Amino acid sequence: VFDLGCGNGALARHLKAHGFQVAGVDPSKSGIEIARKADPDLRLEVGNAYEDLAGRYGPFPAVVSLEVVEHVYYPRKFARCVNDLLEPGGRAIISTPYHGYLKNVALALTGKMDAHFTALWDHGHIKFWSVKTLTALFAEQGLVCEKVLRAGRFPTLAKSMILVFRKE
Repeated sequence: VFDLGCGNGALARHLKAHGFQVAGVDPSKSGIEIARKADPDLRLEVGNAYEDLAGRYGPFPAVVSLEVVEHVYYPRKFARCVNDLLEPGGRAIISTPYHGYLKNVALALTGKMDAHFTALWDHGHIKFWSVKTLTALFAEQGLVCEKVLRAGRFPTLAKSMILVFRKE
């Protein structure tokens, strides 16, 4: 499994504990330092989706990127990187905060739009995705959306959405 945006390596360690071989990158030097201290045997390195990660690491049957795509300036480069990292038939699991019509209406009615979509968070969310827009992004790379899940709270007001894509 390739963990794109592995942060402090928590998911990578969990996957390794369940028998998976894991590699990953994150642009945060401090996150990678924490990951290496926790498990020096994991191949987690400083890097990002704008690099030729497939050339550096090779293809994988699975790519996981949790709560990352909303932070990237170039989402098409990110999606291309995911596609390049996947071997044929491979799966990508991508999560991002959920944004749907009813959730946005609820935020507006409760006066929480400014807090939710704040511009005052350094390095915060710069893109806000819906199922439709995230599916369209990965479809441009030829990836097919197989499943959409929502997590946290209840579906209409979910915290996150998780999409599973397949490379044909």
